[in-house]
Amino acid sequence: MSPSTRSRLLLTAAGVAVAALVVTLVVIVRGDGGGKELPLRPVGELTLPGNASRFDYASLDTGRGLLFVAHLGAGEVIEVDVRAHRVVRVIPDVAQVHGVLVVPALHRVFATATGANQVLALDEDTGAVVSRAPTGEYPDGLAYDPRRGAIWTTNESGGSETVVDAATGAVRGTVALGGEVGNVAYDPANDRMLVDVQGRDDLAVVDPASLAVERRVPLPGCDHDHGLALDPADRLAFVACDGNAALLTVDVNSGQVTGTDEVGDDPDVLAYDQTAHRLYVAAESGPVTVLDLRDRRLSVAGSGRLADGAHVVAVDPVTHHSFYPVPAGADGRPALLEQEPVR
Repeated sequence: MSPSTRSRLLLTAAGVAVAALVVTLVVIVRGDGGGKELPLRPVGELTLPGNASRFDYASLDTGRGLLFVAHLGAGEVIEVDVRAHRVVRVIPDVAQVHGVLVVPALHRVFATATGANQVLALDEDTGAVVSRAPTGEYPDGLAYDPRRGAIWTTNESGGSETVVDAATGAVRGTVALGGEVGNVAYDPANDRMLVDVQGRDDLAVVDPASLAVERRVPLPGCDHDHGLALDPADRLAFVACDGNAALLTVDVNSGQVTGTDEVGDDPDVLAYDQTAHRLYVAAESGPVTVLDLRDRRLSVAGSGRLADGAHVVAVDPVTHHSFYPVPAGADGRPALLEQEPVR
């Protein structure tokens, strides 16, 4: 999420805290899906520790069923066993944690401590801090390059990517992008990094070996591209534009925008279920939009509000369940909402 959007949210922080005491959870309503109801139903709700403050990204180790959630407002990473429906541990002292990314092959969890301009490596089994590396200004999203064992950290207001050795925590280099940066993703088919450059409304294609920007993909119809998810098999990138509530489908090979869909205002976190070919878009304004991919084209399956603050989503490609950490669940305490598809 951009600093400008965060500024607007700070103005309502006190109101959110009060509303948390009386919040009513809405499970299925009509939203921005062209009259289509959200194609999800509740599976469960797990109370989370900590205060009723903002959550940010979440990352799932599918093989072990461990979900790592960035509790930004508390400066903590919460580890949840989604199969046993229990909180495993809370990892404290991760200042203003935004991004979180689990890399199962390394048994490591990486988290951006935005308040300290650092990226932390955590032991997945114990939660212990293994390394800390300096980043640029306002580290946010994360991606992993498995060929080089490198973590890429988006420095949002710094306009760059910091590349860190995943094993040692040593900084390998910095990529300047020439504008405020959104999310980053690794494209395994082309062996390239894709970066939202929201200050330029384009997508940068970066060679991870040379750390050079190879080309710029313009994004017509996009204002402030922030969210990013990939479908490597279909050679598609999904780009969320939080300035105008648009979701663009981009052909990675040609660089052409092949589709545009409307989503909720201020779209933030994207999660793509590659086995179901289903994309989840969680927006700051409240609604979650679900879109299905058929013949390389997205169509809106439905949209609706789950709860206030449900701007974060993670999806399990095995069970197809989706998870939403929110500041206030049914009883007013922080909660993890679990949903399953109804169609």
